[in-house]
Amino acid sequence: MIGRTAFLGDLLYSVAVSGFIYPIIGHWAWGPDGFLATMGATGFFLPSLGTSFHDFAGSTVVHTIGGFIALAGAIVLGPRLGRKFKRDGGGPMMPHDLTIAASGGLLLWFGWYGFNPGSTLSAMDFEGIGRVAANTTLAACAAGLTAMAAAYMMSKKWDVSFTVNGFLAGLVAITCPCYWVSPSGAVALGGIAGFIVVAGVELLEYLRIDDPIGAVPVHGICGIWGTLSLGFFACGKYGSTGPFAPDNSAPLRGLFYGGGWTVLAAQAVGSVIITLATFGVSMVVMYAVNAFGLLRVSEEGENYGLDVHEHGINAYPEYVIRAVAHSASPVASFEATEPLSSRVPAAGHIG
Repeated sequence: MIGRTAFLGDLLYSVAVSGFIYPIIGHWAWGPDGFLATMGATGFFLPSLGTSFHDFAGSTVVHTIGGFIALAGAIVLGPRLGRKFKRDGGGPMMPHDLTIAASGGLLLWFGWYGFNPGSTLSAMDFEGIGRVAANTTLAACAAGLTAMAAAYMMSKKWDVSFTVNGFLAGLVAITCPCYWVSPSGAVALGGIAGFIVVAGVELLEYLRIDDPIGAVPVHGICGIWGTLSLGFFACGKYGSTGPFAPDNSAPLRGLFYGGGWTVLAAQAVGSVIITLATFGVSMVVMYAVNAFGLLRVSEEGENYGLDVHEHGINAYPEYVIRAVAHSASPVASFEATEPLSSRVPAAGHIG
């Protein structure tokens, strides 16, 4: 949604997202009495499944939810000014700053070692923490390499933006199954995520949905893949973490390890319910904010740049033709020059 969302609209939909969507849906999957957490048990939702929905650190609860909120916002907002899609003879707008983007991606990767291993919730499960950290690393590396290779097959260039989105896609995908898969499973599901994220970017381009940073493919689509991948790659050795020690008495076993379709079916049910609920509610929220004219910034504001128009100061003085330091009014200085869209490349596709 970057590049055209008004700050006030951002605040308003964020109240709905952080105050209602995440807490309620998160409780479904992670709450002790959530209907997906208790699914498959006698007397609860779909007892015939025989197992509950699992999401160790949030491929669905964090990433799929975020990705489909972003999709709803992008649809309601419409594309940025000047955005021309491949089907119409155009293509993605030029990236803003790939050095900053790659640095940010690596910082995210570093943070994932708190995100995934920290979800064990107890250092007493030190073997689980180590396994989760190793799987997180392997999936990210595999996905970065396969996304880079997929991008090269399309353009014959080593595309750093797809590479960064690739390893982020691997991190998103491994977030759900990181506790229950083997290292080889982490490499496999991460490698698949790298191809999926490239295909997802191309799909949104075909559908004429403007997603400047690839948020929907990285978080939404690869979040779904990571959730489903548990049903394929759970290796049948690990059960659940605990405050004092892991409990491996009832390990999860996926389809590729002789466990049949049970885990995969439970993951699919949970993923479908959460994805549809998130997207439906998010569309209502975005349309409601947009109905008051608060979601999208004005055309003038988008042309001059949200930093100046919304916040009154230029974020990147080195990109401005006429130095704003010589003017008492940054906005006046910008108005004396040509619009931002003709001077500064728009943001590129880094999730």
